Parts: sequence; C-alpha cells; structure tokens
Amino acid sequence: MGTVTNITKAKFSVGDLIHHRLFGYRGVITDVDRNFQLTDDWYEQVAKSRPPKNKPWYNVLVHGSIHSTYVAEQNLMPDDILEPISNPQLKQFFSTLENGRYIRNKPMN
Repeated sequence: MGTVTNITKAKFSVGDLIHHRLFGYRGVITDVDRNFQLTDDWYEQVAKSRPPKNKPWYNVLVHGSIHSTYVAEQNLMPDDILEPISNPQLKQFFSTLENGRYIRNKPMN
C-alpha cells in the first residue's frame, strides 16, 4: 500500500486577480505557498483572524499601493472587476493583463 498524502490544492494561481474578504482591497497574486511560510512572531502580530497555517497562503501586490502582503486563502475571493492593478512592483512580475489574468514576465537569461 502507498502512503496517502494530504496535498492541498490552491484555489488561486500566480497572475490571478483577487479581492480581500476582510479588508476589501484588490490585488494580484505573485506567489503561492502550500502552507504558511513566515515566522510565528509574524503570525501572532499580523494574522489577527488566525487563519489556518496548513492551507495555502499567497503573496499579493496590493492595488493602489506600493506594498505587497501575505494572505491566507480563506481571506481571498476572485476579483470580479478584472481591471488592471496599480502597483509599482507589477512590472517586476508581469508583462500584461489578458482576459482578466496577469501574464508572467518571460525569464531573462
């Protein structure tokens, strides 16, 4: 018998536009972690709603801001506006917005 692994499938992918359920901001996902990857101190200080650490977490560029943030999947929902995100870091990750989804930059070698 093989071992059963409990792999959590992320609901969102890099380039997806999201809306934060609690704080109402829009953003775009730049990276996906299968589970929480920051420190316990960060979690205690920042993750006030105590979302599960064993579910996906996302790095998100926040629309209308110079910031990015780290967000638990339970706090995100798909963005239905599908308009471009304004964040100065955007061009570091993506080349264009197509059909409501950002396309990653091509790697430069």
